[in-house]
Amino acid sequence: MSEKSTFTRRTARTREEPTERTGDERSADSAGEKWGRQTDESETESETTDEELSCPECGGNVITDDEHGETVCDDCGLVITEDSVDRGPEWRAFDAQEKDSKSRVGAPTTNTMHDKGLSTNIDWRDKDAYGNSLSSNQRQKMQRLRKWNERFRTRDSKERNLKQALGEIDRMASALGLPENVRETASVIYRRALDDDLLPGRSIEGVATSCTYAAARMAGVPRSLDEITEVSRVEKSEVARTYRYIARELSLEVKPADPEQYVPRFASELGLSDESKMRARQLLKNAKEKGVHSGKSPVGLAAAAVYAAALLTNEKTTQAAVSDVADISEVTIRNRYHELLEAEESLGLA
Repeated sequence: MSEKSTFTRRTARTREEPTERTGDERSADSAGEKWGRQTDESETESETTDEELSCPECGGNVITDDEHGETVCDDCGLVITEDSVDRGPEWRAFDAQEKDSKSRVGAPTTNTMHDKGLSTNIDWRDKDAYGNSLSSNQRQKMQRLRKWNERFRTRDSKERNLKQALGEIDRMASALGLPENVRETASVIYRRALDDDLLPGRSIEGVATSCTYAAARMAGVPRSLDEITEVSRVEKSEVARTYRYIARELSLEVKPADPEQYVPRFASELGLSDESKMRARQLLKNAKEKGVHSGKSPVGLAAAAVYAAALLTNEKTTQAAVSDVADISEVTIRNRYHELLEAEESLGLA
């Protein structure tokens, strides 16, 4: 047989039969299949662990690094996921003014405005988007638009009532130095009173003042009735009567005012140290153990505790200064002062 025919048969047999692979190649392919399965399994596990907020290696806390787009373990540093989608803005801002100018959304809804901040407000300045002054015809047109816009924002008596009341709440909260959450709570309470038809026969200012007083007590930053009355346009008796009515009809869970809640504010206004604040709280706790606080004004007890703590820590202050800050007479401070010291002496702590 010729060499040519032998070569042809060998070539044909080689093409028909699969080429035998070496052990290294077979192990590499099996390792690749295994790695592929492990990759799929690890991706599934990483999604599950990311939802459970635990590391698959050490079980540590999982944190998200928004700057690098990665989800990593805070303990061992394992990168669980990478190339995360950044859903934030594509621009950067370095101050509040630049952030507001670049933002493409409006302010969040709030209960402190009668329309919850969803309506459009036309600026009072007669200038265009480039800061140029408007012509006389354009100014007259914008004035008419402002007038109609204001009419459409308060279309009925209920919205006008709500607008006036929320303005009163914001004014009183600013005068009393109350935080934003108290204003939100007071606005919600007034809306509930308006929806339940509790306002007929009562003034808007009286109900708004009562809602502010209740919200301050619910938030743990109480103000006395005298302080509320100073910034209100109604009498103290009307505020107290309306407050009791609103709290009863709306089933408000308002706890009795704790004298300790007044201590930080009084001490700060008097310029006392943290040691005096802690000493005043201790005096009030001792008074509660002896039952001295029962039937007493929490404002008077707090004022007396601040005065006594200042004397015990050698921080001189006068009864007149404490009286001006707490709006309590000096006679009340002296009486409560002796009661607090007697309660502490009876406990053997003086």
